[in-house]
Amino acid sequence: MKNIYRSCPAIHKFGPPEIMNTDQELQFTSFAWTDRLRRSGVSISLGRKRRFLDNIFIERLWRTLKYKWVCQLAWETGPETKSVIRK
Repeated sequence: MKNIYRSCPAIHKFGPPEIMNTDQELQFTSFAWTDRLRRSGVSISLGRKRRFLDNIFIERLWRTLKYKWVCQLAWETGPETKSVIRK
């Protein structure tokens, strides 16, 4: 997990997340992945098998935010970003 910290600035700065929420694809259910998370104190939350519709609405929201707002505009601070998104 330490090499992941170096490659991800947010994890390096803030530490590992409390919960890792993934789907049940092979790479996220492997022993190597889940063991590293557990050893780092991260709780694992897996989506239900064959239930892709469970999160389709939130996935669409994030896609919209990403492509219509985040990729087109740049903000200087977190509070500035939050205020624009709330509008």
